[in-house]
Amino acid sequence: MTRDDAGSHQLTLTIGREELRIRGVYETLSIVNDFLAGVLFLVGSILFFWESTMVTATWLFVLGSVLFVGRPTIRLTRRVHLARVAATPSTETARDF
Repeated sequence: MTRDDAGSHQLTLTIGREELRIRGVYETLSIVNDFLAGVLFLVGSILFFWESTMVTATWLFVLGSVLFVGRPTIRLTRRVHLARVAATPSTETARDF
């Protein structure tokens, strides 16, 4: 961040178009993954009300758990992908998504 003559702060960001596209794709994957995991857990929870659907409910919980493991996998894949194409080191944090 720099200061101009009037005393206001200016922020200059340099991000390539490819980097923005990659970030968008991985962010969308992460959102879809989280949504599907939540839906599987919700439906699985409802199915636990009836004994006849408990096996299905258990499988939905297992699939939801796999998707929850997918989230850090998506984040790690994104970091590796960005490290290969970005001109400057990433300054992102764990709260990015």
